[in-house]
Formats: sequence, C-alpha cells, structure tokens
Amino acid sequence: MAATRRGQPELRVRLPSVPLVPTLPDVPLISALFLIEFDAKAGYTVSWKAGQPGIELEGEVEYKSLPSGLHTVSDDLIYFVHDRYAGLSAFVNAPVEDSEARNARMLAVGVLVPLSYGRLGRAWKHAEALKELASKLAADAKATNLLEEYWEKHRARDGETTGPETSLPKQVPDSPAISIQIPTKTPPRGHAGNRSMSDGTALLPPDHKLSPYHPARSLTRLLDIFGPLIFPIQRAALLRKRILISCHAPVHQICNFVYNISILSNIPLPTVNLLSPSSPPHRLKPLFTVGVHDIPFLMAGAKSSTNDTGAGWVACTTDSILATKDTLCDMLITMPAPHAAHAKERAWPTIECPRGVLVKATQRDLRRYRALRTGLTRLHQQQQPSRTASPTVPSRVSTTATTAPDSSNKNGRKSKETADETYELTEDDERRIVEPLSWAALAYSGFMWWASAGEQGRSDEAEEAAHDAALLADPSSSSFPPFAVSASSALMNRNASAGPSVDLTTSVGSLAAAGEQHQRQQPDEARIELAVIAYFHRLTTGILGTLADIVDNGGSDSGPDPADGGDDDDDRGDESAIEDEDENEALLGGADDADGDDVDDQETRRGGRGIRIGSQAMADMGLDVWSGSDAAFVREVVERYFDRKAYVEGKGVEVCGVRVC
Repeated sequence: MAATRRGQPELRVRLPSVPLVPTLPDVPLISALFLIEFDAKAGYTVSWKAGQPGIELEGEVEYKSLPSGLHTVSDDLIYFVHDRYAGLSAFVNAPVEDSEARNARMLAVGVLVPLSYGRLGRAWKHAEALKELASKLAADAKATNLLEEYWEKHRARDGETTGPETSLPKQVPDSPAISIQIPTKTPPRGHAGNRSMSDGTALLPPDHKLSPYHPARSLTRLLDIFGPLIFPIQRAALLRKRILISCHAPVHQICNFVYNISILSNIPLPTVNLLSPSSPPHRLKPLFTVGVHDIPFLMAGAKSSTNDTGAGWVACTTDSILATKDTLCDMLITMPAPHAAHAKERAWPTIECPRGVLVKATQRDLRRYRALRTGLTRLHQQQQPSRTASPTVPSRVSTTATTAPDSSNKNGRKSKETADETYELTEDDERRIVEPLSWAALAYSGFMWWASAGEQGRSDEAEEAAHDAALLADPSSSSFPPFAVSASSALMNRNASAGPSVDLTTSVGSLAAAGEQHQRQQPDEARIELAVIAYFHRLTTGILGTLADIVDNGGSDSGPDPADGGDDDDDRGDESAIEDEDENEALLGGADDADGDDVDDQETRRGGRGIRIGSQAMADMGLDVWSGSDAAFVREVVERYFDRKAYVEGKGVEVCGVRVC
C-alpha cells in the first residue's frame, strides 16, 4: 500500500497456473557427440563422432574443447562456443601401464548443444553423464558402444526444433518471479525486439532446483576471488568491453566465471526501453574457452568493435600468447598462479584496461563490497538451519561463500565458518586493489565534519547504507527495495512492450524454485545466487535509470552550472582533467578552433546537446563521486547507451564563491 501511495508500481509475485512455453526435456537434446583422444605422435584426434548434417567437427572441436595445460590435471570440464552451438567436454587424464602412451590416457567426451535457450543451451545438464562416459572410456578404449547409446538417447531427431535458429520465448516461463506492474502509457523508446532473456530463463518444470553443475553455483566463489574488483569488471562488461581472463588449467571454474560475468552485466528488461536504439547489445556474449586457434576470429572482431555499438565479449584462455596481444581485448584479467594459494599473502587477480593500465576498485566499491558480503552472510544464516545437504550436489561446486572451494581450486585456502572470516580484507589487500582516498575527499570530509559537527558524515553514511541494503533486498520477499523501483520514473512510465508484468529476474528463472508450496516445503537452494544476480541487475537499473532521467529532463540534474562551479579537475587526476576540459569546451561553446563545428555537428546528429552529471547523480547511481575512473565510466555509458556527451562534475565546497576543495 505504501508503495502505491507514493506512486510506485505495485509489487506482485507472479505464479502462472498455465505454462507459457512448451516443456522441454530435463536434459537438452544434442546436435553432436564426439570422443577426442591424445596420440603421442598425432596429438589430439577425433576418434569417434556423430552429429547432424552440416556440423564440422574435425579440425575444430579438438582444439576448442582441450585448452593448453590440461595434461597437468586429472580431470576438467570445458565450455566453449563452436559456430552457433555451445560445447561442453569432459576431460580425463588416467594413468595406464602403456609406455607408448606415456603411461597416461588422456581423452575427452564432448557434446554440442544449440544456443537456443541462453548462453550455454543448458549444456551443463550433460556434465555428469559426460564425466562418467569419459571415465569408462579411459578404462576401456573400445567401449564406444556407450557413445552410440548416448547419442541415440539424446540426439535431436529430424523435425525437432532444436536448431540455433530457434528463437527465445516471448513470455516469461512459469516460475515465480518478482514483477512490477508498469502502466502502458507511452510506446517504447526503442529495442522493441530481441529481449535480454538469458540462459534458460525458461523451459523449466515447476519443481526445478539449481542443477548440480549450473555455472551460477560459482557466483559466491566469484565474489570471493575478485572481492571489490568485481565491480569495475561488471562496469567494463556493461560497457560491452572485450574481456579476456588469462588463467591456468583446470578451466571449469573460470568458465563458470565467464558465464557469471555475462549474467551480471545483463540489462534488465524494464530498463531496455530507456536506451537509444543504437545502444550496444543488452547482454555480453560469453565465448568461454578460447585459444591460439581463435586469434583470427578475435582479430576480426577487434576491427568490427571499433564502431559505435561495438559488441563485446568475455572469455578465458590458458594460452599466454593471447595475453601479449594488445589489440585482442580491452580488459585483461590475469589470474594468480595455482601455487599462489599457498602464499602467506593473498594473491589477487590483476586487471588491466587498457593494457598496462592497472584497474583498481574505488573506495565506494570497497564499502559496497563489505555491505554485500555482510548481507549475503546474513541471508545464508537465515536459511542454514533448515538446509540439508543434497547427495546429488558434487562437493566440488560451491553453493555458498562458506563451502569449500571446488575441484578447480583444490589447493585453495580452507573455508571457515563465515565468509567474512575467510575473505576479510586486510589493510595490505586494500592497498593493492583499492584506489587510495584522494586528498580532495579527505579535505571535503574534514571540512564537512567541522561545519556540521559530524552530522553530514553520518547522514551520508546512512543514505549510502540504505542504498546498498535496497540492492540486496530478498528477491523472493513480499517487499521490494524502493531504490530499484524509483531509480527512474521513466522506468515506470515507458515499458509498454514489456507487458503488464515485467520480470526483474528474467536472467535467473532457472535458479528459482517455482511455486509457493514448494518454497514452504524446502529451503530455496538458489536464494543466495538469485540475490547476487538481482543485486547487480538493480545496480545496473539504478545507473541507467538515473541517466535516463537526466536525459529526459533536458540534460541537467539540477546541479550548479559547471561554468560557475569552479574547476574540479584536480579531483580526478591529470588525465581525466584534460579529457574533461576538452569536453567542457565542446559542450559549453568554449572551443574556438575549427574542431568546434565538427563537435557541434556531431552533437546535432546525436539528437541534442551534452548533459551534465552532478555529484548527487553520481551518488544516486552508487558511484564514487571522487573517482576519475567512475567519471570516465559515466561519460562512456552516456555516449554508448544514450548517444550523448556528458560532463561529470566533481564534489566540492565553495566559500564565498571560491572552491576550497
């Protein structure tokens, strides 16, 4: 009722009684099945295969499904993309008494699944069976009849609509999801089609639970490994950068990270219509494992990504040569070596964007991360007393931050009772991965403490804490955070094409249990994973919704005129200051050179003048008002998603018209 009185849309938990989409088999049908064996002389070869007509396997899948370095591990699961299919292979390195085979039999059994329903076509449903097949074939290389039986059981028959051309369902699946009733007053702004329905939001029975090998099981592990660095990674993914993760075998966990980064950077459906029709794709394409053989493809993509709508991707590789090529990716993430797990000091991933420029989390990211981990720990404790371990869930897959690391990090640090104890950041950690507090921020906080007797600081902290708490509100609860709803009034007024009920969790339909009765009977196994995804989607909604409001209000957030507000370049460093100065001249008419006309023409083509982003808008978006990297992020978001130029004002204090900090 309170939300309705404030003019906010009514919250409803939708439980359709009639399925909106056809029910698919629990295990997706496959388009190809293959066996790859290692020969000491010929290398990896396809020794057995079966597939639908037109699918080329030899010369392709043996390289995609077996990245470099697998000989150092006993088993692994590898995800990859082959044409318009998702691939999954189970690798086994079994010792044998055969000197010609170097006393080891290395093989992999893999499948190709159409990318009809998400980033992986639910290929993880075959993981357990492929591991069993690989183990049996490692023990008996002649037992290929097992492959024939599996192919006959799961292959796509003629006439079945499992090809890559199959479109995603137009409606949301029959599973409970938090939805907002949005009035249909105005036609959508753009992007009427190609909704961001990912991974299998659908096609799941009402009693579906999180599958044992679902990549989303690694979400909390992703937060453990990257800490507050996950936020600059998510922002780069939102900008549709080309993100490459350089890692070591095994790659199963990193492939899961690739999937999760793509999921976390999705643009929720209600936000899509706020964007320019020429904005980038609404979901980041995951390529999963790539190698030397993919360099021509990545190089071709590098040329096409220079356009305005550049399509980004996220992938991982064990071939270090890819990490040395500057033009292949925009952001390079280097994972610590396996032996770093035994070091006294925690080893963090190294992030460069562009190459050679170290990326760190902001002070705001650090505070947000701490609040997120505290909230997840509390959420875990709420469901822990009634949760019972399922014997079908492999111990290698982490379901929460408190469980042991999976098999891809067997030598990782031992888990403790709580995530806070295990992954608490030390001062040294903060010094290595977080931007230092700027002098301007220190001066401002000191001045405001003196001027307000500490009241202003407490008020800012309370507002920030409320913002972060709203992001982590339980998506299955009967209350919805006001932030995610009211971040943009345009979000509530211009979503006609989304229908009367718009899901905020369309990317995680496969994670939620579907039925109120089922939720009462059993604890929601995916509750934490669902909360993490909803958290980042609400964060994205807040950023894009706030910027959409500023654009709709004529390009100003009612802050002071930048021409009268003094020079805030010192707040963001020399490089950002130069960029802001150039942009400010172009936006405010201060440029006298010949390039000014070109800039004006460009702004005219973009549909209007530049917009001004004040410090309050930065705070509303959950960004750091003192960080130059966050200011650069906002400028790029405005240009990519709204076809406008932006001037970002820093925060400061003026005394008698003179800026003192």
